[in-house]
Amino acid sequence: MVEFALLGAVRASHDGQQVELGRRQERCVLGLLLLEAGKAVPTERLMDLLWGDPAPAAARSTLHSYLARLRSRLSPLGVRLVTRGSGYLADVDPQTVDVHRFLAALGAAQQHADPQARAQILGDALDLWHGPLLGDVADEHLRNRVGARLAEQRLTALELWAQAELAIGGHAAIMSRLTEVVQANPIQEKLAALLMRARYQGGDVAGALAVFVTLRDTLADQLGLEPGRELDELHLAILNRRTPAPVHAAVRVAAAAPPRQLPLDVPVFTGRAAQLNLLDDLLPGVTAPAAGTAQRTVVITAIAGTAGVGKTTLAVHWAHRVSGRFPDGELYVNLRGFDPAGSAMRPEEAVRGFLDALGVEPHRVPAGLQAQSGLFRSLLADKRVLVILDNARDADQVRPLLPGSRGSVVLVTSRNQLTGLVATEGAHAMTLGLLNPTEARQLLVSRLGQARMTAEPQAAAKLIELCAGLPLALAIVAARAAAQPDFGLAALVTDLCTAPGSLDAFTGNDLATDIRAVFSWSYESLSPDAARLFRLMGVHPGPDICLAAAASLAGWSTVHTRQTMDELERAHLVSRQPPGRYSFHDLLRSYARELAAAVQWRDDAHTALHRLLDHYLHTSHRADLLLDPFRDPIQPASPVAQVSPEQLADHQGALSWYAAEHAVLLAVIEAASCHGFDTHAWQLSWTLANYLERRGHWQHWVDTVTAALGAAVRLGDRSAQARLHRSLARADARLGRYDKAHQHLTNALRLYRALDDRVGQAYAHLNINVVFGAQQRHHEALHHATTAFSGYEQEGHLVGQALALNSIGWCHAQLGDFEQALKHCHAALELHDQLGDHSGEADTWDSVGYAYLGLGDLHLAGHGYHRALRLFRSLGDRFNEASTLIRLGDIGQAQGDPAAARDSWKAAWKILDALDHPDADLVRRKLTTPLNATV
Repeated sequence: MVEFALLGAVRASHDGQQVELGRRQERCVLGLLLLEAGKAVPTERLMDLLWGDPAPAAARSTLHSYLARLRSRLSPLGVRLVTRGSGYLADVDPQTVDVHRFLAALGAAQQHADPQARAQILGDALDLWHGPLLGDVADEHLRNRVGARLAEQRLTALELWAQAELAIGGHAAIMSRLTEVVQANPIQEKLAALLMRARYQGGDVAGALAVFVTLRDTLADQLGLEPGRELDELHLAILNRRTPAPVHAAVRVAAAAPPRQLPLDVPVFTGRAAQLNLLDDLLPGVTAPAAGTAQRTVVITAIAGTAGVGKTTLAVHWAHRVSGRFPDGELYVNLRGFDPAGSAMRPEEAVRGFLDALGVEPHRVPAGLQAQSGLFRSLLADKRVLVILDNARDADQVRPLLPGSRGSVVLVTSRNQLTGLVATEGAHAMTLGLLNPTEARQLLVSRLGQARMTAEPQAAAKLIELCAGLPLALAIVAARAAAQPDFGLAALVTDLCTAPGSLDAFTGNDLATDIRAVFSWSYESLSPDAARLFRLMGVHPGPDICLAAAASLAGWSTVHTRQTMDELERAHLVSRQPPGRYSFHDLLRSYARELAAAVQWRDDAHTALHRLLDHYLHTSHRADLLLDPFRDPIQPASPVAQVSPEQLADHQGALSWYAAEHAVLLAVIEAASCHGFDTHAWQLSWTLANYLERRGHWQHWVDTVTAALGAAVRLGDRSAQARLHRSLARADARLGRYDKAHQHLTNALRLYRALDDRVGQAYAHLNINVVFGAQQRHHEALHHATTAFSGYEQEGHLVGQALALNSIGWCHAQLGDFEQALKHCHAALELHDQLGDHSGEADTWDSVGYAYLGLGDLHLAGHGYHRALRLFRSLGDRFNEASTLIRLGDIGQAQGDPAAARDSWKAAWKILDALDHPDADLVRRKLTTPLNATV
C-alpha cells in the first residue's frame, strides 16, 4: 500500500520505502489532487492554483505532461490518477493521506469525553505534522489558498489537545509542544492562554506572565486590540496566585455597564433602624478584609416575615443606601414564591435573567441549571455585586442563585423561615416583625402630615391599632386618607371597624390582623370602574401588564384605562413600573382573583380573560409575521368585540414588543391551558416560538410548545399537533437532542399523512433535512430536501419550493457537487424574486457564493456574496451582513489579498461585537491568525 504525506514535504512511501515523485511542480500537482482524494479537481482550478490568472498559453499541455509523468511512477504501485469530466481525480483511499487521517482523528477525538483518550488521539494526529502543508512545493500564496482552513483546524486540534492534557496534569507535554507554536504565532490568544496555564500550574509563574506580556504588546502593535476577557482574568489570577477558572468556564460576555436592577426606593423610609444597623455591620468584612485574615465567603442574609410586613421595602432601601460599595452592580429578581397562581419562578428562569443582565450572549448560555449556575458563579468570582432574591419560596429555589466567592452580598426575602439556608449556607437570619407604635406613627405622619395626626390623636391611635403595625395595611390606609383630606380620621376608623371578611391564609383573631379586611377598605372606596379593573387584574396571570393589554382586558379605550389605572395607583393597589407597565403585590392579586371569581362577577371575568387572550394572540401573530412574513402561517379566529391588538409597525417594533412581553406570554399560555382556552394556548405558542428560537431561549421554547401540544391533543386538532411536533423538533435540534427531534418529526409526518396534508408533509421533510444537516448527514438531508420540494411542487406552494430549492442546493454544495448546487440555487432565486422574498433571496445568494467558492471561481463567489451583502444591508439584517463580510474576507485570503481580508473581517467583527454576538470571537480569531500560518 502507498501512503502519502502532505504535512511537510510531499512524500510517498511503498512498503516503507520512499517513492520518487519527480520535480517540484509534479509533486505540487499530486499534492493538490491528494488534498481532494477521491474527488475530481477541475482542470481550470489546477491551472489557476499552479500559474494564477491568466495562466500561460501552454499551461494545459504542461499540466498534462506533469500528470503523465506522475502516472508512470505511481501506476505500477496501484495508484490511479484518472480523468473525470473536466478534471482529474486521485483514486486513493483518503486514509492513506496524512491530511485526511489528521482530520478524521480530530473528528473522532471530539466524540470522546475521556480526556486521556482525547489527548492520545490528538497527540498522535498532531505528530503527523512535520512542517507546513506542501512544505517543499508550495509558496505562501498557494498555501493560503488551499490550506487556510486546515491551518485553523490544526490550531483547533492544538487547543483541544492542550485542554485534555491540562485535565490529566500534562503540563510538561504542553510546554514542550506549545512553546514553539506560540512563539511563531504570538497573537493566538487561546493557545497563549493554555501555555500560560501549563507554565503556571507547572510552577513557572514568570514564564506564564511573559507569555501574556508578549501577546498583549503584539496585539496592540499589529492590530490595535486588547487581550480578550479570558486572558485578562487568567493574567489577574496568576498575578494574585489564585487557581484560574477552568478552561471550559470561559464565556465571552458583552462589554456592558454593570447591571443596576434595583427597584425604586420609597420616597420616605421610616423605622427599621435596628435592622438597617445589623445589615450595615455585615459590610466591613465583605468589602475590605483585614490583612492576614481568612477570606470570607459570600455573605447571605435571609429576611423573613409575614406578608405585607415590609421585607422588600427594607431590602431595597438598604440596597440603595450601600449600592456605592458594590462597583460591579446590583442584581434583583422577584422569585414569585407565593404567587397566588402557583407559578413560582423556577431557578432556571432566574439564573438565565442574571446571565442576560451580565452580558452573556444567548447562544453561550449552557443547557441545564447546574451548568448555568456554575457559569453565574464564575462571572461573579472576585466581583463585588449586591444580589437581592425577593419573595423566595424555599432554600432550594435560592441555592442555584448564590455567588460562590468573597465580595458579594445576597439579601433573600421570604415569608418562610429559610432554616435550610441558615444551616448549610451560613446565612444570617433576620425575622422582620410588625412596626412598633412609634414606627407606625412615623409612617402615617410621613404620608398624612403631623398636623392631621395631631388634630385627631385618638383616631390616629386607633388607626395604628387596627393596622396592627403591618406596613402594607398602614400604607393602604394612609393612601385612602390622603385621597380624602376632608374625610376625618374618626370616620375612616368607623369604616375600618365594619369591613367584612378575611383572606383565608391570613385570618386573625380580630379585625386588626385580617388582611382581607384591610384590602377591602381600599377596594370599597374605589369608583365602580376602578373596582372593576382591579377585579379583572386578578384574571391576568402576571407578572405585569401594559396599558394596551389592560384596555383589552377591560374592554375600554386606552385613555379611560389609563385614567382608571391612575386611580388604582393612587390607592396603592397597583404600582407603575417604567416603561408604562403595572403590577401589584401577590396578596393583592390573590384578593383581586377572589373577587373576580365571585358569582356576581364570574361571567365578566371569563369574558375579560377571552378578550385578554385575543389581545395577546393577535398582537403576537402580527409580531411573528413582521419577523418572518413567509413563515408557515396560522389563521386565528377574529378577536371578540372590544379587543384592540397593538399595531406594531415594523420588524424592530416586533422585536421590542416580544422583549417586553415574552415572560407575560409564557404565563398567558399556561393560563389559557388551565382555563380551557386550548386553541389560544397552542396558537400563542406557535407565534412565540420564532422569537424564542432567535433569542436562544431554548428551554422556554420546549416548555411552552410542550404545553401547547397537550392543548392540541385535548382539542383533537391533529393539524396543530403536527405543527407543534415540528416546532419541538427544531428546539430539540438546537439543543443537540437529535433523537428526540427525529421522533417529533416522525409523529408530524404520521399526522400529516393521516390528514392528507401534502404541504404539511413537505414542511416536515424540510425540517428533517435541517436536522440531518446539523448531524452532517448530508446525503440523507438531500433526500428529504428533494422530497420536500416534490411535495411543494405538487401543491403549487411557491414559498416552500423556493426554500426547498435553496436547501437542495446547499446539500449539494456540502457534498462537493457545486454545479448541481448552483442549478438549484439559481432556480430558488427566480422564485424568491417572483415572490418578493428578499430575505430568502439574500440567503440564496449566500449559498451561490459558497458554491462558486467550492468551484474555485473566486470572482463569481465574490459576486454572489456582494449581492447577498447588499440585500442584507437593505433589510437591516446586521447579523447576516456580518456573516457575509466574513466570507468575503475568506475570499480575500484565498486571492492572496490580506489587506482586503482583514478589512472585511474587521468590519464583520465590529458589527458582531456591537450585537454582543458570540461569532465575534471567531472573527477575532481570524484577525489574530497569521494569513501565512505554517504552524
